[in-house]
Amino acid sequence: MQSWEGKPYFPISQVYKKRFGSKVVKIPVSIAETCPNREGIRGMQTCIFCDVHGSFAYPESQGDELREQILKHREKVAKRFNASKFLVYFQAYTTTFTQLARMKQGFETALSFDDVAGIVVGTRPDTLSDAVLRFWKETSEKTFVSIELGVQSFDDDQLIWMRRGHTAAQSIKGIDKVAATGLDVGLHLIFGWPTENDKQIIETARLCNSLPISNVKLHNLHVLKHTPLEELHAKGEFNPVDLDLYASRVALFLDHLSPRIAVHRLAALSSRWDELIAPDWTRHKMKSYQGIIDRVHAAGSWQGRLFQGQ
Repeated sequence: MQSWEGKPYFPISQVYKKRFGSKVVKIPVSIAETCPNREGIRGMQTCIFCDVHGSFAYPESQGDELREQILKHREKVAKRFNASKFLVYFQAYTTTFTQLARMKQGFETALSFDDVAGIVVGTRPDTLSDAVLRFWKETSEKTFVSIELGVQSFDDDQLIWMRRGHTAAQSIKGIDKVAATGLDVGLHLIFGWPTENDKQIIETARLCNSLPISNVKLHNLHVLKHTPLEELHAKGEFNPVDLDLYASRVALFLDHLSPRIAVHRLAALSSRWDELIAPDWTRHKMKSYQGIIDRVHAAGSWQGRLFQGQ
């Protein structure tokens, strides 16, 4: 069995440590106020799973000045992870849906901190203007810049069901556009869709292997208050998968994922317990993580075990 410091997958922490010489953690911040879905662009609707905070880790500070957000959140993550170097992570809503001038100002503010080693931007794969890409490339010539694209799925039926407003083909096009600039590219994927099956999980891993990406982040589909998914759950039309089934899909995905692709995390965490409806296991980071790891070990799986390629 291959392992990375005892883990059955290649953790992003090793990439950061090699690049920056020490532990580096993200400081989540928010400068975007909305996204194309919430604004109804091209008839789009709010994603079925997204809460009113745009998936922001620290909604209590949403609206605060960026410098203030960095100061507050840096203190939290520094204590929690015993870190002294950071990446400022523009996380909430769709960062590329904000004005470019505001993004430039946000980058400037973030990089004004001596202990900030770079920038991470979370955004959609279909909201990537040439001007934004040029700016990112220029910035990457001075500091580390990584782009995380919320692909969520490469199945068009699932994308329609979750009301993403983009297709799998648009996702691939967006990935290629960012990668063509030489920028580091990562993907966000969600497991636990109603029509999901093992074949699809394997195909997703193989597609990731063929794309110019360096990392992935896995989420389990969970139900939050005040989301369209809450309504479906209340009607009995959607029930999230249990931990064992989710863990088996993670194991299958890892088996077929290239060992060159780093993994940010294996599941989502709902830290705001008052907003989580289901499943309950999403509340507990270490319990769910250990459950997944135990299932991966029990299956005899590890990242790249069944990978076929160079």
